[in-house]
Amino acid sequence: MEIAIKSLILCAILLNICIPTNAILRNSLPEDGKLNFTELGVKYGHSVEEHDVITEDGYILTMFHIKGKRRKPIFVFHGIADTADIFIIRGKTSLVIALANAGYDVWVGNARGNKYGRRHVKLDADKDLNFWDFSLHEIGVYDIPAMIDYILQHTGEKKLQTIGHSQGTTTQYVLLSKRPEYNEKIELFISLAPVAFLTDLSPPVSTIAQFGPTLAEAFKSIGVEHVFPEKSPVTNFVRSVCSQDVFSYEICFLLSGFYLVGFDTKRFEPEFLKVFIGHYPGGTSRKNLMHVNQFVLSKRFCEFDYGPNGNLDHYGYLVPPDYNLYKVTTKVALIVGENDALSKVKDVEIQRTILPNIVYYHVMEDKDWNHIDFTVGNDMNVTLFPFIFKLLD
Repeated sequence: MEIAIKSLILCAILLNICIPTNAILRNSLPEDGKLNFTELGVKYGHSVEEHDVITEDGYILTMFHIKGKRRKPIFVFHGIADTADIFIIRGKTSLVIALANAGYDVWVGNARGNKYGRRHVKLDADKDLNFWDFSLHEIGVYDIPAMIDYILQHTGEKKLQTIGHSQGTTTQYVLLSKRPEYNEKIELFISLAPVAFLTDLSPPVSTIAQFGPTLAEAFKSIGVEHVFPEKSPVTNFVRSVCSQDVFSYEICFLLSGFYLVGFDTKRFEPEFLKVFIGHYPGGTSRKNLMHVNQFVLSKRFCEFDYGPNGNLDHYGYLVPPDYNLYKVTTKVALIVGENDALSKVKDVEIQRTILPNIVYYHVMEDKDWNHIDFTVGNDMNVTLFPFIFKLLD
């Protein structure tokens, strides 16, 4: 049984080709699991603008805007294989609605490769493998600065505040180290479950990472460059299975891979799982997963490793250079959970010793607080948001 479940998880997460379309059950997702970001915004009392932002290298990204009375804009950015939806699917107690209700001018971004970032001025995401030739590096160097510049130009402001979760923090560290001029454009960067160094991971995540290079090459050999697709036979199958009442909550939690980020279900009730799986995963690239895997194996926060020859071509060195966190001079707030299996307290402490302008550091009081509690925990409005609002104000 255990082997069968693990095999299904690997297929569902990585290959997305194991279960045929005709195996799909009737999808019984609740309304909030079917609505997109704009529709959820309207349902919970706010008009949402959709803005298209074009990056320097031609990716077209949809960004969402909820106008607020407070002039200074807030930019919110998601983690790996995620979308802007993650910040609104909790409805009235979600971060976006809480910020909007408090009058903040809220902008929520999307990374290339997710369901809101599948367009390009030249490339077709469904036909051109070159579309998927990116990792978190390109998201940090191209996507985020394009969105920040668009926001500042649109609002006429000179600075903004940012909130990132997981890889949404990693990519901002990349931006601020590789394009340090953006430190002058960000007044405060709130890092939720911050990720840079991945040196203290435990099984099963550390075990999976050991097989990462082999799996990555196997997928490359069969032309799989798009992973965690928002639409696929397996994604639809998992959504259909987990939206029924005949399968246990624990099995669907396992199938969805949430146990990898710190298992705790008290902030993630069964009914909400049906909403969550309607929005996650949102899609990313094989290369992006490879880059994260390299952090784990090298125990460094560094640029993509193309191998000795490739590194010579790209960097002029046999090994990729580190991202220089000493260049991240903007004010940074770090908030971490003790039960987070990805953003471990020991690894965040490394960031804390290197980043030159830490203005706030906090470990969540509940020792069960895990990686996804920062975005969808059912009590965020009373346990997390007070810290965020205090920092923003």
